[in-house]
Amino acid sequence: MRLRNKPWAKDMINENLDLIAVQPENMQGKWQDRFAKNQPLFIEVGSGKGKFITELAQENPQNNYIAMDVQEGAIALVLKKQVELRLPNLQLLLANGADLSELFAENEVSGVYLNFSDPWPKTRHEKRRLTYKTFLKQYQYILKDDGYLQFKTDNQGLFEYSLVSLNNYGMKFDDISLDLHNDETLNATNIETEYEEKFSKKGFRINYLKAHFEN
Repeated sequence: MRLRNKPWAKDMINENLDLIAVQPENMQGKWQDRFAKNQPLFIEVGSGKGKFITELAQENPQNNYIAMDVQEGAIALVLKKQVELRLPNLQLLLANGADLSELFAENEVSGVYLNFSDPWPKTRHEKRRLTYKTFLKQYQYILKDDGYLQFKTDNQGLFEYSLVSLNNYGMKFDDISLDLHNDETLNATNIETEYEEKFSKKGFRINYLKAHFEN
């Protein structure tokens, strides 16, 4: 979902370059330098307004997190939260998710989160879906051997496509739910995004999966 332009976004980003990286070069393998501690690193590709990633970082101080978005307006909203919170284990990244293997080193990341990604429903746009095989190849490259991919969506078509795509790529599923909010075990640790909170209240079912690559 494309957000409206935020006139203040560019200035806020330029004033807080200690909290956000803008199309960084030569950062592969060096992301830990931007954090207070060297800890397992997790990234969210497409962070929206930042509710999920900021709460995740607050609840898990033993991990480091990167909120990533290609939209300046979106990442600026996450930055606004982080300027107030100043979480030592959260960094932001303004960059395209299609370039992950150019931004992160091999085996540098412990987990990748995809939350309510654009479904790109038209067949001709299949290659833009974040669970398309070229994206899976990049996740496999940056993830550690015990790393995982976690995916949530309310779009049934995208979820079914993703199950097939991950399976065809040879990934193994750790958890699958077609109704996350009514799954007591999985929902007990679930952190909602703004979008998820809004649409689940309207009765939309939330689909969820967690999977890993076989070594």
